[in-house]
Amino acid sequence: MSTEILPIATPRETRKAMWRLLAQRPGRLTLTVLVLLGASCCGLAAPAILGMMVNIAATGGDVMSLLWLAIGLLVAGGLGALLGILGQNLLARICEEALAGLREEVFAAAVRKPLAQLEKAGIGDVVARVSGDVEAVSEAISGVLPAFTSAAFTIGVTLLALGVIDWRFAVAVLIAAPLQVFTLRWFLRRTAPIYRTVRITEANRTEQIIETVHGSPSVLALGLGNRHADLVAAASNETIGHSLRGVGYLTRFYNRLNLAELIGLSAVLVVGFWLHAEGAVTIGAATAAALYFYRLFDPIGLVLGQFDELQKAAAGLGRMFGLTQSVSPAATPAASPVSPVSPASDAGIVLDDVSFAYPGQRPALRGVSLRVKPGERVAIVGTSGAGKTTLAKVIMGLEHPHGGTAWVGGLDSAAAAPAELHGRIAMVSQEVHVFSGTLAEDLRLARPDATPEEISRVLQAVGATWVGTLDAGLETSVGAGGHQLTPEQAQQLALARLMLKDPPIAVLDEATAEAGTGSATMLDQAAEAALAGRTSLVIAHRLSQAASADTVVVMEQGRIVESGSHQELLAGEGRYATLWEAWNSSLSRS
Repeated sequence: MSTEILPIATPRETRKAMWRLLAQRPGRLTLTVLVLLGASCCGLAAPAILGMMVNIAATGGDVMSLLWLAIGLLVAGGLGALLGILGQNLLARICEEALAGLREEVFAAAVRKPLAQLEKAGIGDVVARVSGDVEAVSEAISGVLPAFTSAAFTIGVTLLALGVIDWRFAVAVLIAAPLQVFTLRWFLRRTAPIYRTVRITEANRTEQIIETVHGSPSVLALGLGNRHADLVAAASNETIGHSLRGVGYLTRFYNRLNLAELIGLSAVLVVGFWLHAEGAVTIGAATAAALYFYRLFDPIGLVLGQFDELQKAAAGLGRMFGLTQSVSPAATPAASPVSPVSPASDAGIVLDDVSFAYPGQRPALRGVSLRVKPGERVAIVGTSGAGKTTLAKVIMGLEHPHGGTAWVGGLDSAAAAPAELHGRIAMVSQEVHVFSGTLAEDLRLARPDATPEEISRVLQAVGATWVGTLDAGLETSVGAGGHQLTPEQAQQLALARLMLKDPPIAVLDEATAEAGTGSATMLDQAAEAALAGRTSLVIAHRLSQAASADTVVVMEQGRIVESGSHQELLAGEGRYATLWEAWNSSLSRS
């Protein structure tokens, strides 16, 4: 499993990006702050009122005053609770909306990333960022962040109130602060790397599970079930090991916080006793000060304790923001105008000295230059590893040239916006995915407004007469859990989608290679129908596809070694003629 992962934002970048998300709703954010501040102020009333009641009881004051104070205590408590709940709900809603938008940005950013980078990172990393990471952030937003914010307001307002009673009470409270700050910094330094590692190991575990499930037929056929179960278990144990280290630090963290609370409360009681003995404060004021600090136990413990959950959320946010903020070459410049040196119309392809290499491998493309005129059909042939599929990926913008330029429909495939580029070109590859849903829904992915008549027309054009034999016809469920299509039927479906999308340029990357001998002719006819009237590039697996093309291009070791019509290349007795003879010989033997 690859250890290379997609970028992760730094803590500073994460904080800035999160603030930008929240700042998109300034009015609601301001209202939320005011509501939470009001709830904290109402909470101050309880210790103050209790202190006044102690003074009245100590001096033998009016009983009715005690009654009114008790009523005020109830009103303040009830109002504070309502404002606290309202403020937390407002904050949670703002954050959840921001998170929903972020989740979409993460998925969109993943789709825009170069295919090679996603393959190196592993699909598990991407899935973890839009599932596990989002879940960790969502839990923090819905349960932790509102409570954390309310507690922070309460701490600030309570310290202010202690200073109003007597500044020396505030000083006494701060005696515990150095231990609390030291404990928090100690905890954060040790656990932040652990939580980042946990998120990464969870992504690795997800990758292993996906790989096992995806390859389940081979796993079962080769009896590798136990081995793959052990691999998943090993990945899980690695995650658990790191998590347990975090739990160990968390236990020691809370023990130190309890010690700090003991020191702080002792200091407040000593100062209260001293000030009352000196006549500086009343017994009621000293009582209120002690209650204020006692009231800080929960919010201080919550604020410091919830840093644990916030760190987990921050680790997830860093991975999410890292994906959205890392700019791929495809997203950097705007769609480029057509180069005067390498012109390409809206329906043509021009490759100008294109080179490309996968990391750690020899170049897959070496100075490839090619022109496909509007309406022309070009077949690319060559042995395995010649660079044919890489060429198709560069044209589609799935890979970006390391040298040279690929112009597709007048756009630089590496610089154009994906939506604009894919509005002009579409590809059908050898590996066709059947999406879950009905047949009609699968086809309408190419064009949502397609009518039943248009769908029937393209299905007929690609020879998919088998649709009429299905009990539910176009409403038959396909994909995972639905009716299983044969490889040939799946290819027909993909070619029908191409016709519905109706791009001016099409690329077939060995789209009919999996067809058996009996289905080859049928799929070749389907491909002919799908490519009719389009500029097309066909990565030919069977040379019969090359024979019908306007131009045949032969590739070897990433270079174009021959180019011309089928008849011209046969007459030239070069590399293509050798391939044609070998292919015909294999047919005669079979």
